[in-house]
Amino acid sequence: MEPVLVSLDGAHLPGVLRITLNRPEKLNAFTAGLHQGLADAMTRAETDSAVRCLLVTGAGRGFCAGQDLAERDMNAPVIDLGEGLETRYNPLVRRMRALPKPIVCAVNGVAAGAGANFALACDIVLAARSAAFIQAFVKIGLVPDCGGSYFLPRLTGTQRAMALAMTGERLSAQDAERWGLIWKCVDDADLQDESEKLALQLAGGPTGSLGMIKKAIYDSANNDLSAQLDLERDLQRDIGKGQDYREGVAAFLEKRKPQFTGR
Repeated sequence: MEPVLVSLDGAHLPGVLRITLNRPEKLNAFTAGLHQGLADAMTRAETDSAVRCLLVTGAGRGFCAGQDLAERDMNAPVIDLGEGLETRYNPLVRRMRALPKPIVCAVNGVAAGAGANFALACDIVLAARSAAFIQAFVKIGLVPDCGGSYFLPRLTGTQRAMALAMTGERLSAQDAERWGLIWKCVDDADLQDESEKLALQLAGGPTGSLGMIKKAIYDSANNDLSAQLDLERDLQRDIGKGQDYREGVAAFLEKRKPQFTGR
């Protein structure tokens, strides 16, 4: 069984690359094989112009339980957890954030440890009402990784980030929405429809504009106002040369829906 299912359904969800973590018997925990599947999916997203949005979810009753600890050799004389971060997790997060296309995440169940932070690395996160987010690292004597120590304080503030990381308490999807950790909490039965609707909307949007919006918002975390104003100027200059801008203005003046092509 493939650990990651990847499909581009031109009929049902044109432009949407669906990525499904597919180890339901292990709550889709990360393994070397699952990492390779995600790396391959990212390569397709980066190189295939037909892909204009990514939709990430999990198979079965969970989204992702984090690292599969059965892969760890606890009898090794020296355990180097940094190696796995350097070669697998960190490149994945960097590629996700740099991808000039939106990534929607539909959290269909528990997202724990690296699984929670993998979800937060996506651009827009929806979660089923029964889902939960757990910074489980402290429960086995570790620190948050997969970007967790970066995402949490920026999304929730220092106090809530510290408490989530230090206690490992379960955070409900409803509270995650209330705290600003995710975009939206929806009823379980509506998660697929809501996430597909959003992904389809983004896939039909001005892809270049969406990619630049993503860059502008993420870069703002490390820019002062002057640098951000310069970035906005440069991005606007570049995107204004594209066909989608002309189409958007024409559609507005003609009072019709724009037909963006991603160019």
